[in-house]
Amino acid sequence: MMTDIKIALVPVTVFQQNCSLVWEPATMRAAVIDPGGEPGKILDALTRLGLQVELILLTHGHLDHAGGAKALKGELDAARAAHNLPAVPIVGPDIRDTFLLDGIEEAQKQFGMSGMRNVTPDRFLTEGETIPLGTLSFEVFHVPGHTPGHLVFFERAARVAFSGDTVFRGSVGRTDFPYGDGAQLIAGIKAKLLPLGDDVTFIPGHGPASTLGAEREDNPFLQE
Repeated sequence: MMTDIKIALVPVTVFQQNCSLVWEPATMRAAVIDPGGEPGKILDALTRLGLQVELILLTHGHLDHAGGAKALKGELDAARAAHNLPAVPIVGPDIRDTFLLDGIEEAQKQFGMSGMRNVTPDRFLTEGETIPLGTLSFEVFHVPGHTPGHLVFFERAARVAFSGDTVFRGSVGRTDFPYGDGAQLIAGIKAKLLPLGDDVTFIPGHGPASTLGAEREDNPFLQE
């Protein structure tokens, strides 16, 4: 059974990372997934769309996915406090990405970037949890290899997944980091994501959306 869901993408940073705004159209209750930077740009989009953000979700700890989370939360919380509304929690990734979240401010220097901030989530997540947002419900899958604590969020009724840097159209996430593991990443995509169904649309961390069915058939990294 399909559910009502709306999604808008806000590309941020020089990496053009897909920050996803996801909301329930009946209530405009929203989540922001992977606010990697440019919080002002994200806030402008939220205001333009009239969204009420209740969650910030992080797929993993890389700076282009998490570097703007702390600043965005600060702006959202200040606005909500004026109306006696609760703070917006930062939720995820898995605790195994703590070292990346703690190193954002240092990591940005090698790219000549500034303004990104280290962030400690209000709550880490583990596989098997479900994150509610009104009638929406995000299932949590742990798919490591790009980073040790990488998560994927899946809205089953809407048949859409937010895959971060696990699988892309025609490609998969980088694993050439000291902590990367290419075999682990491919195994996780095949064992945990592809079984969700060929009809599932996924929003990757960079580039265009695709379906799991298309990647099963044509992605060279997923062929036997």
